[in-house]
Amino acid sequence: MILPEDRWWAAEPKWRAAEEYGFDHAWTYDHLGWRHLVDGPWFSAVPTLTAAAMVTSTIRLGTFVASPNFRHPVPFARELITLDDVSDGRVELGIGAGGLGYDSTVLGGPELSAAERVDRFTEFVDALDGLLRIDGYDHSGAYYTARSARNLPGCVQRPRVPFVLAADGPRTVRFAAEVGQGWVTTGRPSEGQSQQEWWSSVERLATRFTDAVAEAGREPEHVRRYLSLDAAPVYSLTSRESFADAVGRAAELGFTDVVVHWPRSGEPYQGREAVLEDIADDLLPRVQGRETPDEEDKAPPEED
Repeated sequence: MILPEDRWWAAEPKWRAAEEYGFDHAWTYDHLGWRHLVDGPWFSAVPTLTAAAMVTSTIRLGTFVASPNFRHPVPFARELITLDDVSDGRVELGIGAGGLGYDSTVLGGPELSAAERVDRFTEFVDALDGLLRIDGYDHSGAYYTARSARNLPGCVQRPRVPFVLAADGPRTVRFAAEVGQGWVTTGRPSEGQSQQEWWSSVERLATRFTDAVAEAGREPEHVRRYLSLDAAPVYSLTSRESFADAVGRAAELGFTDVVVHWPRSGEPYQGREAVLEDIADDLLPRVQGRETPDEEDKAPPEED
């Protein structure tokens, strides 16, 4: 996760390094402004990802997460088709319901209840699905309208870019289990929460999602599971030991992927890039199952 806060001359090396280090995917926040960082520099997600696509070639790139707070599915679908084309089919679309805060107030719209935000989220996802799959798509809902919306040439990835749906509540978890190609959760972070309490919330959500996938009649291996490790009280890149422990615990709970934040000089996610480099050099090949054997392991067996 690379926050979109640096001018491109400073951000570009991070995106290049994420690929060179061997990470499978790289993400950025899709907000107009975020928490206390709203008072500082902030750049738009889709142009940032487009620029990242131009300086990488293999790593998958995504929004973490886009929301209906300030987006309409028709122009957003066009942006996604373009991004998928520029990246040659490397886009992962993270989508969430959108919370309260700057994104939900800056346009001056009415404040929605939690239930209304979920209603809007499911409609947003359904509309995007149709817009990315079908040329000349029509949609008429409570929140969005599309009339003969064109989508040519469509996505490079067929039938469309994969959806990774953020979900923590009962309704959204069921929805993600039914229609998502991936599910992402932050657990249930709360002020004053201990590390173990956070992991317990993650375990409960993982169990809920497993049950929802089964109820939806889908094969578990058809839905990837992403955990945002840095929603925990302890930053995952505090040390290589904390990273290794977090990855191991996530794997035990059935997560296929984890997401960590590039170290920043201040809070949140304050850390040292040296830890990230150490993890990339040593631990990352192990957790991805591509560890290079030692010279002794590569030597042919001795003859009797």
